[in-house]
Amino acid sequence: MRETLQLAEQGYGRVSPRPLVGSLVVRDGVIVGRGFYHEPEPAHAEIWALREAGHRARGATLYVNLEPCSHHGRTPPCTEAIIAAGIARVVAGIRDPNPQVNGRGFAQLRAAGIEVVTEVLAAEGAQLNEAFIVNQLERRPFVHLKVAMSLDGRIATRAGASQWITGARARAAGQALRHRYDAIAVGVGTALADDPQLTDRTGQYRHRPLTRIVFDSARARLPLTAKLVQTARVAPTWLIAPASPESADRLAQLERQGARILLVAADDRGRPRLDAALARLFEEGVSSLLVEGGSALAGAFADARLLDKVTCFIAPRIIGGSEAIGAIGGQGAAALSETLDLTEVVIERLGPDIALTGYAGRAISQAMAEARAAQRQVTS
Repeated sequence: MRETLQLAEQGYGRVSPRPLVGSLVVRDGVIVGRGFYHEPEPAHAEIWALREAGHRARGATLYVNLEPCSHHGRTPPCTEAIIAAGIARVVAGIRDPNPQVNGRGFAQLRAAGIEVVTEVLAAEGAQLNEAFIVNQLERRPFVHLKVAMSLDGRIATRAGASQWITGARARAAGQALRHRYDAIAVGVGTALADDPQLTDRTGQYRHRPLTRIVFDSARARLPLTAKLVQTARVAPTWLIAPASPESADRLAQLERQGARILLVAADDRGRPRLDAALARLFEEGVSSLLVEGGSALAGAFADARLLDKVTCFIAPRIIGGSEAIGAIGGQGAAALSETLDLTEVVIERLGPDIALTGYAGRAISQAMAEARAAQRQVTS
């Protein structure tokens, strides 16, 4: 099963908005077929593995990290192909949260007389497909906040200096995250202060370019000279802003430069309503969003409880000063009972820095807890 997860990881940047799936066919202890789901080919991982196995699939065991599909979509059901190939046993990871599947695949296989073992490495499988799980349960993009900060939680000095707080290894890890996401977002304040390009510099293949998103205000503050605007015809740049008469001319100019404008409802402070923005992004095919700053946007997502995952790169340095910019702005919690608590926390050492990652969203945290409980039952 670990090898199926490793195969599935090859789909990063190649399958969104669909899940990451790997599959193996094993006969007499020997792997006779391998496959992973990848675009632009519509065939699922199980089909690739069965094709490679050929006649050797009869009586063999098929391993797959996600429940085989049982419905007609772009392709026929994988369950039908598994049954037709004569597979005797299926060892699977997690149930597919897609309402069209959600246990039906396992039921069809069992009805055909195939032995089915489920929830194997379920926690690892749920983590791998964290975005897909949130997409299916919440009907919005998976949102991951990435922050680089000092030991005292600052992302810049009181004079605004921020490059670089963390070391080279932490920055490289942050860059690598970009490859796993459909879109990357910053607030207009960060766009003005840093003039970033927000590109995927891994050099790895992606079946569609990384979309750069700026959350702006009703005043449309993003300048025409910004690098994100100047390169909008090379890499997608989207501006999310509330509709406003005072910004209509500026938005039209940005659009003529190649930026795409997504108008959404405003909150009580004249900023884009985040729930409306995420709904619009999901309609546009964005299944995962990496939020890179700044403090105001991070705080807005935290206040709205719309963060699913948080990664903090923490440098062993103290910036200090009451005027230095904190990592998370917004209104914040008034009581400790209102804090946004992380689950499944992992801490990694990156040279002198520390990377702390955990889940913040209710749906994914619950899915992970259920996966761990199911996995314990399998191994007990």
